[in-house]
Amino acid sequence: MIKSIIFDFDGVLVESVDIKTRAFARVFESEGEAVMASVVEYHLQNAGVSRFDKFRHIYETILERPLSAARFDALCGQFADLVVDEVSRAPFVRGALEFLDNFAPNCYTCFISTATPQEEIEEIIRQRAMRNYFKAIHGAPKKKAAIVQEILDTHGIHPNTAVYVGDAMSDYKAAAANHVPFIARVRGDIEIFNGVNCTKITDLTELAQAIANVARFTG
Repeated sequence: MIKSIIFDFDGVLVESVDIKTRAFARVFESEGEAVMASVVEYHLQNAGVSRFDKFRHIYETILERPLSAARFDALCGQFADLVVDEVSRAPFVRGALEFLDNFAPNCYTCFISTATPQEEIEEIIRQRAMRNYFKAIHGAPKKKAAIVQEILDTHGIHPNTAVYVGDAMSDYKAAAANHVPFIARVRGDIEIFNGVNCTKITDLTELAQAIANVARFTG
């Protein structure tokens, strides 16, 4: 029986993926069109990786310049200024709010595992009045695999009684590393999960049935 759900946030509960993509473009637009395009491509190919790691990679590999602590902090602040209010106002993924209203926390113990920085995701959750749905909220700089392990260990959850709902390979890998069944929310990018043996849904109107299907196979 599935008793716990670990949710990614962007693209799973809230339609905010494009907001983050536009923010990466804005932050690096002064570097020119070619760099901006490379940054956006890297960001899209590494969905679910924290912006902290992305900024370091961009400077090391794309810009080939050292990243000072002061510049790193400035990038993080600029990015947060671009996204927090917009994500707080973004629409829910279809079916997400209805699922949370109907099933959390009475039927399932729910958690958030996100690459969004901890303080930022807590502020977004506060602005969206979503805190009562979740037992705990976990963000960067923790890695997602470590977050899942911490959730299981801290709350005494057996992997077969949980499910992870995500939209990126980083989510799938975090679930697989902890032997937690995975449900992929896919949009037009279903090829991300080509060859991955997992349940796939297009929005959260399908989540209750998907969880029931997973539960049949996990016992």
